[in-house]
Amino acid sequence: MTDATDRPTDVNGDEHVDETSETIVKTVEETRRDAHDIWVSGTEERYPFAGSTDEGAQEMLPEGDDPAASIQQGVSVDDDYTSEPRNDSEERQIINMGPQHPSTHGVLRLHLELEGETVRRVKPIIGYLHTGMEKTAETLTYAQGSTNVTRMDYLAPFHNELAFSLTVEQLLGLEVPDRASAIRVLMTELNRVSSHLLWAATQGMDIGALSMMIYGWREREVCLDFFEKTTGLRMNHNYIRPGGVAADLPDGWEDDVADLIVAVSGGLDEYEELLNENPIFLDRTMGVGVITPQECKQFGVTGPMARASGIPWDLRKSNPYCGIEQYEFDVPLGLHGDVHDRYTVRMAEMRESLKIVEQVTASMPRGDYRSEDRKVTPPPRKRIDESMEALIHHFKLFTEGIKVPEGTAYQSVEGPRGEVGCVIVSKGGAKPWRMHWRAPSFAAVQALPVMMTDSLVADVVASLASADPVLGDVDR
Repeated sequence: MTDATDRPTDVNGDEHVDETSETIVKTVEETRRDAHDIWVSGTEERYPFAGSTDEGAQEMLPEGDDPAASIQQGVSVDDDYTSEPRNDSEERQIINMGPQHPSTHGVLRLHLELEGETVRRVKPIIGYLHTGMEKTAETLTYAQGSTNVTRMDYLAPFHNELAFSLTVEQLLGLEVPDRASAIRVLMTELNRVSSHLLWAATQGMDIGALSMMIYGWREREVCLDFFEKTTGLRMNHNYIRPGGVAADLPDGWEDDVADLIVAVSGGLDEYEELLNENPIFLDRTMGVGVITPQECKQFGVTGPMARASGIPWDLRKSNPYCGIEQYEFDVPLGLHGDVHDRYTVRMAEMRESLKIVEQVTASMPRGDYRSEDRKVTPPPRKRIDESMEALIHHFKLFTEGIKVPEGTAYQSVEGPRGEVGCVIVSKGGAKPWRMHWRAPSFAAVQALPVMMTDSLVADVVASLASADPVLGDVDR
C-alpha cells in the first residue's frame, strides 16, 4: 500500500489530486468514432438520439457488427447469389452514389460496398427531402389537405389527392356523384400514363437510349397540356377534393382526350420499335435487378414491380374504387421480375390505362361534378352575389373547415408505383388528429439491396431506374 506520506504534493505542500484517476465516461463523439473510425457530423446530440442519426458516417459497419448486414447483402429473404464473395475486406471499397447524382432519381444516397466491379452490400440512405407533410396535415383543415398531399409523389398528384379525398369521404359517410367518380378515374388513369412516360424517358436515358428522353417528354407534354386546361396547373393540382372535384371538365374535352390517345399510342409504338429488339437494351435489362415474389411480399413492394415478378395484385381489381370495376381492362404480369419485365409491364399498363380512358369518355355520366351536401360543398359562385346566407355559408366553410366525426379510416388506390394509402384519425373537428401515408416508393427503395447486390456497378443504375422511386414520396 502507498503511505500517505508518499502521495504527491504541489509546490505549496498541499496534497495533489489526480483528476484523471476518475472513471472516464466516453462521449458520444468518442463512442461513434469507435464504431465508425471517422468523425461524424451532428455528434452534439445526446443519447438515445445519437444512434439514429449516424448516417453521416462515410463507411459501413463491419458485417459482424451491423444488424442490417443481411438486408444490405440482399439475402434476408432469398439467397440468390450467383458467385461466392471473397472474405478479404481489404479488397473491398465503399463508394457513395448520390445524393447529388442524376441517376438516383432524386436526393437518394446509396452506400455501395464493391468487390472489384461487383456490388456486395447496398445501404440506401434517405431523408434529404423530408418536409414533415404528415405532421403539417394536422395543422390544415380537410378542405386544405389536398394542397398538401398532392406534393408528396409529385409525379402522381391526382392519386395522392384521390387517396386523401376517399379517406375523408369514408369518415363522413359521403357519396359523390357518378360524374365526379368518372372524372376522377379519367384524371388518375391519364396521370398513370404521364408518370409512366416520364419513367420510360429516364429509364431509356439511364441505360444509354438517349433518344427516349426526348420522345418520352414529348408525349408526356400532351398529357400535361390537358391537365393544365382542366385544372389550371401542370402539377400539384388540388383538383380532386373531398366531395368531388374542383371544377367540371372544360369544353371540348372529348376532342382533347381523343387527340391525346392517338398521340400517346403512336408514341408507344415508336418506343417499342426503338427498344424491343435493341440488343444493347436487351443486354442491359434481361436478368438484371431480379426480385422474387417472396421478396416483394416481405419488403411490401406493390405496383408494376410486384406484377413484373408475377404477383397478380392490382387494387383496381381487388379493392375497386370510384366505380372503376365497371370498365374493362387487363392486369399485365411479368415472369422473371427483372428490369426487362418491369419495362414490358409498364408499357402494357399505359395501353390498358388508355383503354380505360376511352371507356370513360364514351360513358361519361351527366350531372354534378361535386356533392350536393352543403356541409362539404360551398354554394355556387353566382349565389354568393345574390344571397347573404350563401355568403355566410361560404365564409364559414372556408374559415372553419369541414366538420368530420370521430373515427379512423384507411383508403388505398393503385398509383403508378403501387399502393398509395392514407390513414386518418379524427377526433372530431375540422382538422385531422393524425395522418399517415403508405408510400409505394418507400417500399421500392428499401428493396433496392435485393435487386443490386451481386450485380455489376453498371447494372445499379438500370435497377434503380426500373424501381421508379420518387423521393418526395419516400421522405415526405
